[in-house]
Amino acid sequence: MFRQLKEDIDAVMERDPAARSRLEVFFLYSGFKAVRAHRRANWFYRHNLKFIARWISQHSRRKTGIEIHPAAQIGRGLFIDHGMGVVIGETTQIGDNCTLYQNVTLGGTGKDTGKRHPTLGNNVLVGAGAKVLGPFKVGDNARVAAGAVVLDAVPPDATAVGVPARVVKIGSTKVEHASQKLDQIHVADPVSMELCRLRGQVERLQARVEDLGASRPEPRQGG
Repeated sequence: MFRQLKEDIDAVMERDPAARSRLEVFFLYSGFKAVRAHRRANWFYRHNLKFIARWISQHSRRKTGIEIHPAAQIGRGLFIDHGMGVVIGETTQIGDNCTLYQNVTLGGTGKDTGKRHPTLGNNVLVGAGAKVLGPFKVGDNARVAAGAVVLDAVPPDATAVGVPARVVKIGSTKVEHASQKLDQIHVADPVSMELCRLRGQVERLQARVEDLGASRPEPRQGG
């Protein structure tokens, strides 16, 4: 228990430049409090004391603005930054050392039973306002950009951007984990990339047309 507590505090200290001390994190950080409350709720849920588990989760929701279903499975070192509006569904599974920003939803897409929420691998970063909806996996070291809506699986080491989200980058070599590289903004925009490609193609075609026009001989004047 104490090792897990230390890991949760370490996650905040490592990834939040505003965190000044462990005492500050323990007493004042809403994301940390929500994760700790969830670990208690999950214990009661697994021991079939579901009313108590739900009471703990709802009490935590009112205090922190973060709603985590007590059945969700959360690994070591989860960091929820700011956290207001975060929703984590019942069958969600989150790996180790993941990072979630405010207004993130890990949700389902309907009233299906069974596994209906996403699975995050290890070292995944989900940017502010992103929605990950459905029973698929976001692979290890993946990044979901702020505001993205992810409806399909994301490969490991990939970056997903847009609505609906598209994979715009799959890193072949990882220098640092996605959860440690906290830049949610400077990622490629697939729409801009496609427009740039089309613009270049139009400019090349225009240049060819102009070359053909210049090389065509002048018509002879009638005598």
